[in-house]
Amino acid sequence: MRLSELALALVPSLLLASGEKLDIPVVDAIVQDVTQKYYGYIHYHAPANATNSTTSRGGSSTQSPLASGQAYWYEDMAHRGVSAFGPSGFVVYRNVKDYGARGMSRERCDCESSNLTGHCIGDGTTDDTAAINSAISAGGTCGRGCTSSSTTPAVIYFPEGTYILSSPINQAYYTQLIGNPNNPPTLKATGGFNGFGVIDADPYYTQNLNWGATNVFYRQIRNFVIDTTAVASSSSMNGIHWPTAQATSIQNVVFELSAAAGTQHVGLFIESGSAGALMDLTFNGGLKGAALGNQQYTMRNLVFNNAVTAISMFWDWSWAYKSISINNCQVGIDISAGGSSAQTVGSVTLYDSSITNTPVGVLTAWDTSSVPSTAGSLILENVVLQNVPTAVKGPSGTALAGGSMTISAWGEGHSYTPNGPATFQGSFAPNDRPASLLSGSKYYEASKPQFEDLSTSQIVSARSFGATGNGHTDDTAALQNAINSAAGAGNLFFLDAGTYLVTSTIHVPPGAKIAGEFLTSIIMSSGGFFNNEGSPQPVIQVGTPGQTGTVQMVDLIVSTQGAQAGAVLIEWNLATSGTPSGMWDVHTRIGGFTGSNLQVAQCPASAQPSAGCTAAFMSLHITKSASGLYLENNWFWTADHDIDDPSNTQISVFTGRGMLIESTSGTIWLSGTAVEHHALYQYQLSGTQDIYIAQAQTETPYYQPNPSAPAPFSVVPSLNDPNFASSCAGQGGNCADAWGFRVLNTKGVYMYGGGFYSFFDNYSTACSNTGGSENCQDNIVDVESSSDINIYNLNTVGTTNMATLNGNPIAK
Repeated sequence: MRLSELALALVPSLLLASGEKLDIPVVDAIVQDVTQKYYGYIHYHAPANATNSTTSRGGSSTQSPLASGQAYWYEDMAHRGVSAFGPSGFVVYRNVKDYGARGMSRERCDCESSNLTGHCIGDGTTDDTAAINSAISAGGTCGRGCTSSSTTPAVIYFPEGTYILSSPINQAYYTQLIGNPNNPPTLKATGGFNGFGVIDADPYYTQNLNWGATNVFYRQIRNFVIDTTAVASSSSMNGIHWPTAQATSIQNVVFELSAAAGTQHVGLFIESGSAGALMDLTFNGGLKGAALGNQQYTMRNLVFNNAVTAISMFWDWSWAYKSISINNCQVGIDISAGGSSAQTVGSVTLYDSSITNTPVGVLTAWDTSSVPSTAGSLILENVVLQNVPTAVKGPSGTALAGGSMTISAWGEGHSYTPNGPATFQGSFAPNDRPASLLSGSKYYEASKPQFEDLSTSQIVSARSFGATGNGHTDDTAALQNAINSAAGAGNLFFLDAGTYLVTSTIHVPPGAKIAGEFLTSIIMSSGGFFNNEGSPQPVIQVGTPGQTGTVQMVDLIVSTQGAQAGAVLIEWNLATSGTPSGMWDVHTRIGGFTGSNLQVAQCPASAQPSAGCTAAFMSLHITKSASGLYLENNWFWTADHDIDDPSNTQISVFTGRGMLIESTSGTIWLSGTAVEHHALYQYQLSGTQDIYIAQAQTETPYYQPNPSAPAPFSVVPSLNDPNFASSCAGQGGNCADAWGFRVLNTKGVYMYGGGFYSFFDNYSTACSNTGGSENCQDNIVDVESSSDINIYNLNTVGTTNMATLNGNPIAK
């Protein structure tokens, strides 16, 4: 086993308490410092002499040409989605033009003027800000002063065009901002713009964020050009403010920032949260392309052109950067925040990436005496440099010389191979990557399909087949008929917004393509068929054992209602060769929302297990017959609190297992996944091989050890469940708590960042508070009878032992 160059006990003074409901004192102090330093951005007001002109000043460095202008089926189809448990008449789909936004269209753009970046600016006088924010807030969505809500989901759709903004678009909770992928609309700030970003996803209405950043779930921004070039280059202008948590994403966005000398523009600003994934973003110009701070993140396929600093990091615990392209910047990635005496960036993994024409690739504060000793951990693997004189610059100068070359593998921090810790800085042998996981020399990756080339005639709507989505009617037969019809004709099955009650398994055949309506679509199991722990049944079953083919699933949530002790929310049997199958933004949400019958009233915190609150057998089972599956930005969550309670009150909902991978052939990719609050384990890899993981994240159930694992479930030997009765025999402490990450009889695991957290002991955080004993549980990562297990940047919270090998602690 190689726990390779990891950030063991990462920043013990920083990793003190967390979770969806907690404050983290040291992190709060860091974030407060960030907000003070960036006060001018957060409270930006245009200079008195600024006008609402949309003419670019200094321009951006790279033009982003308009796309083809092809129609998008989602805009043209009939919109029949509903909120099953929302206010009467609540409207989910909102086209901003229906609310008065003008958004200069391509047709007028062809015959009128354009700005220096090639984007149509229309007459430069029509301000669309109020109309867009009206589209967002109509019907009482969860905005200012609202804690959170699952009952008011909205999709805000922007047709192609240029939308003029003089203040931020304020994205509500559980609201998706979606542009036309065939011609992404431009959101253009005027010269007189006031506010914290073109899109402010969590405003500072007071000194605090409107929503606690670790509580902001289920939102997307997709398919836009964010243009700040009309704002004076010297102004503290920001593109998107995005402090968020799990099940959130930004995809296919171009940031056009001022590239003039002395520019102060920032593209993306994240100061806190527990996320999440970002992918397919381009940043042109700016002082900082992205200014970032969060517990953990997966960021993939980001391009930075002509920024002063491409990525500037405030703080983190663990961060995975894949397929990053940095071009013509002064600094590539700055992780030196806090300096050597008080590092605030925990760990960064950069791989399959390139840096070109940039004097300093990575700027770090780490050295052998830096504090905290486990912060500043850095891994570089397969990073191509072109004209980068200094690859890594430390506090005393060059740590790694650059030039034009490929960094095979280099790092700094602590290593266990398997014994340690050994402090190191230098080159090491890279992972021996199996060809089955690669595309060329890089790990395979795939962006979420938007099916943008389809026409409305190729879309099969659930509602058109009689499904109601009202959360009460049994929609099983209607959904199954619609899926079969779509798959048989090679069409896309579209699950309109709603909550679809099912009382038996939904079967997904090979060849199926399934798209929810941007996370507003829920399939919810109910009834006795799913309530026999001794005979587990899948809610969604993808293929049957022995079937081959390809399936794509995007943008939906799978849930349970009430007692469902035998529910396996997703079972994947399909074997795929060639282009992998995939699930993107497919989540499980078990309890904690209206309609689940698993809320504060039914399942109060600290209550002993009851049949009514025993809500699932397993979230995801990738079975022995499965292979060739790509997952990205998936959150498999047993709710720890009630989203629809005004105080986000904690609850006790009991589920057995998180993600079980038993695929004998393997070839599985997990990019930006998280699994939380299952009784036996969060991730278990059993008898499998060739597993790629980018930034895995877990939390142990808050109620444990009251009761201890596996209660209220029984051990199933055929599933290789952990047997805590035997493994914890004779041990004190909190041994019988759920595993975060368990590997047995497996060959070939390649993890690029992992955060496995235990914050509670029976709802008390005394075990993880500042200066606490860090003993919420004894063990959290376990490897048994396995080989070629490679982990970069392992981070744990609240555990006595970070990792065990064949039952023996190897890292504390």
